[in-house]
Amino acid sequence: MPADWGLSMRTHLVGAALLCLLGCPALPAAPPLPSEHLTVEKLGPKSPHWVYVVDEAFYNEIDSRVDLYDGDTYRTLGQIDAGFNPGVNLSPDGATTVLTTTYFARGSHGARTDVVEFIDNTTLSVTGEIVLPPKHANTLPTYFNIGYSADSRFLYVAYVTPASSFGVLDPAKKSVLGEIDTAGCVLVIPSGPNRVSSICESGRLLTVTLDADGHEASRALSEPFFDADTDPIFVQGVPTTDGYLFLSFLGQVHEVDFTASQPAFRKPWSILNAADIKEHWRPGGQTVGALHRGLGRLYVPMHRGGEGSHKQGGTEIWVFDVKTHERIARWPLASQKIDPVVAIQVSQDAEPIVFAATEKSDVAVLDARSGRLRHLQKQLGQTAWFFLNP
Repeated sequence: MPADWGLSMRTHLVGAALLCLLGCPALPAAPPLPSEHLTVEKLGPKSPHWVYVVDEAFYNEIDSRVDLYDGDTYRTLGQIDAGFNPGVNLSPDGATTVLTTTYFARGSHGARTDVVEFIDNTTLSVTGEIVLPPKHANTLPTYFNIGYSADSRFLYVAYVTPASSFGVLDPAKKSVLGEIDTAGCVLVIPSGPNRVSSICESGRLLTVTLDADGHEASRALSEPFFDADTDPIFVQGVPTTDGYLFLSFLGQVHEVDFTASQPAFRKPWSILNAADIKEHWRPGGQTVGALHRGLGRLYVPMHRGGEGSHKQGGTEIWVFDVKTHERIARWPLASQKIDPVVAIQVSQDAEPIVFAATEKSDVAVLDARSGRLRHLQKQLGQTAWFFLNP
């Protein structure tokens, strides 16, 4: 067989194939694939068992998010991108999630832009924004990083540079109206249509009253209601029917009525009895209390600790009657295979459930009357958790 026989045969075969292709009739073209269009589904009717979970993503701080979680179906319904160290709250009508956050041009560095973003709660889509001075308070989320006036006319944002102040915004016109110095007092606690209180290191509240244009009309400083040196409070206030209650590191409950022109303070009461104090029980975590306002039940994660243990998760959840100041239940968590709890929230309906986030980023869904575990959602996020109810 000639040496070039194989090459010659392959050449003839290729030529024959080309002639067939050129001479054969064209095959009918396949029908085009249908075009794909991205759509955004609308959420169904709002449920009292939906909860907004703020995941600060400490292992990836520039990529925080807010998850909307359903405590009945145990599903994540959607997610809101939240940038770096966001502050999150809801509009008075529940239709809008508002967050204040920071973005850097190159991810973790570069030019800084602080912004308030408005999110439609039917689609979780961003509908508008207000660019801020680069000074929004980069703190753990509380109700008091950002908040609306009662009539939604104003929106307030806490600033720290490290000098403390707050911005007054117009959410309808998406504009900044001004900035008010708070003389060392921090955060924004809105009350009524035109008042904002801030917490001072002296244990007082500074209350600023605004005029119709959002400018300062007057200010007043309250008497001290806690001692920051001997027993500081957690700044994560718990909403009540007429204001907020604040838990102290040593278990004192400070109830503050914000309905009048100036805050009114009720007599403090303790969640600890003599035996509890001897056993070194203390509240702790990030979101340290939740109140079912209809039932008058206060839920607090508790741990055994000492000085400096205020961020430690609770190994039990204690339940209190806020009218009688009596403890009515203790829920040990280890027996239900729940890790220590760092954040807690309760729905406000007639069949309430408690959401409890753990140090391992699990979320326990509990019956609010009995403490029975309904579901344990593993690894809903990355790290610390905070809750906001719609």
